[in-house]
Amino acid sequence: MKNYLSALFISIAVITGAVLINKAYTYKFRTKNTVSVLGSSEYNFTSDLVVWSANYTRTSMEIKDAYASLKNDEQAVRDYLGKQGIAAGEIIFSSVSIDKQYTENYDQNGRQIGRTFTGYQLLQTVKVESKNIGKVERVSREITELLQSGVELSSQEPQYYYTKLSSLKVNLLAKASTDAYNRASTIAANAHSKLGGLRKASMGVFQITGQYSDENYTYGGTLNISDKNKTARITVRLEYELE
Repeated sequence: MKNYLSALFISIAVITGAVLINKAYTYKFRTKNTVSVLGSSEYNFTSDLVVWSANYTRTSMEIKDAYASLKNDEQAVRDYLGKQGIAAGEIIFSSVSIDKQYTENYDQNGRQIGRTFTGYQLLQTVKVESKNIGKVERVSREITELLQSGVELSSQEPQYYYTKLSSLKVNLLAKASTDAYNRASTIAANAHSKLGGLRKASMGVFQITGQYSDENYTYGGTLNISDKNKTARITVRLEYELE
């Protein structure tokens, strides 16, 4: 009886092992080769929104005097922008920031012995957001009138944006996917194979750089705001089975 059971167990083990080996061989045999390709697409475009900022300051020993002067400057800036054709709804004035100014005092040995209060410095920022890029560019360059009127205005460089990035990104993804598919098809055809089903797909980084600039692409993506004319680029990686 013991010999019979031992033989039975051995037979079962052999059959089980054969089944497992057969499944492993079948799985290996059915594993298909794949091809992984990178597709890309890019598009040159012109920004449709400009943002320009400038700030102006006033300093006085009395905070109320500094504030009154700053309010006069705000009105002068508002009038100037209005004369240049900038709509009121495109102009944003920030709240006023206040900073106490001091000068450091030193003794004859160069050691600091205290400081003297020199007045309150008040600062305010004006920002213009407009789709009339040419007009805002001109305003940002021609602020002589304000400077001559006594407004201590410090102008920043305009920043350029595109308000249709979402639809642009979708279109670039479609073109990049087509590009990747065509590359994979070419590889398969020249390798005397056929392109099978899609196994994996991943989107690369969305990059926006200035046209004709020497900006480098970054791992986290580049968003250029200093150039009016830009180039958008996106990549996708696709993996197909080969039949």
